[in-house]
Amino acid sequence: MGAIENAFKEMDAQIERDKAVFNVSGGCTALCALFLLGKLYIGNAGDSRAIIIRGGEVIPMSTEFTPESERQRLQFLAYMQPHLLGGEFTHLEFPRRVQRKEVGKRMLYRDFTMSGWAYKTIEDDDLKFPLIYGEGKKARVLATIGVTRGLGDHELKVHDSNIYIKPFLSCCPEVKVYPLTQYEHGADDVLVMGTDGLWDVLSNQEVAEAVTCFLANCDPDDQHRYTMAAQDLVMRARGVLKDRGWRIANERLGSGDDISVYIIPLMYGNRQT
Repeated sequence: MGAIENAFKEMDAQIERDKAVFNVSGGCTALCALFLLGKLYIGNAGDSRAIIIRGGEVIPMSTEFTPESERQRLQFLAYMQPHLLGGEFTHLEFPRRVQRKEVGKRMLYRDFTMSGWAYKTIEDDDLKFPLIYGEGKKARVLATIGVTRGLGDHELKVHDSNIYIKPFLSCCPEVKVYPLTQYEHGADDVLVMGTDGLWDVLSNQEVAEAVTCFLANCDPDDQHRYTMAAQDLVMRARGVLKDRGWRIANERLGSGDDISVYIIPLMYGNRQT
């Protein structure tokens, strides 16, 4: 696990060095899988997701890192190093943006020490823009980025400011381990790795049902069955163009984000051991 964590750190440092040499910018989330000595290691930094489908059941293998899920870590960092906020943001969280007319009144808030909400008397400093603002997919750190872990983005700043966002973005992954050789896997037991464009519109269970159904209707000897199952997931998440919009099942909106999917059979891992 430590080797994977360290590899992410070294990769992030390499991206920073390359940025200076090749004058490139930007960043990305990262999700990796490593099979070693009978175990499957999944490392995730960002909002991609990995699940194992075994016997039709879902085993989650990653956690998404978003402004909401990492609120307390971000708030604690801002509390300890307030200069990172550039005097324009507050590390406290409120249910909505505080207005000047509410100074002196009481409003619900949360700090890094709190899981629940409590009341505080609003002060002038509370009028600053919140470190974390918005809910769900619209939540942003420093009004800029919707993920809190990944690689790169060393020069990313808040719009029209000199406030760097990188200090709040961790390159450290969460690593989960699956004891692959402790279980008997069939040809339809798989690891699914996908970007947020897939999971924004399809749940773990919907993905598991779609993959299980697709593979059950494929020729077991077709060497492309897993690739075709991944393509089927992409098309399910994108949907069909209807009334100038993309729609999936039950008239829900299809994904408007990039969608990348890998489906990897687990049975082959057993054969390699």
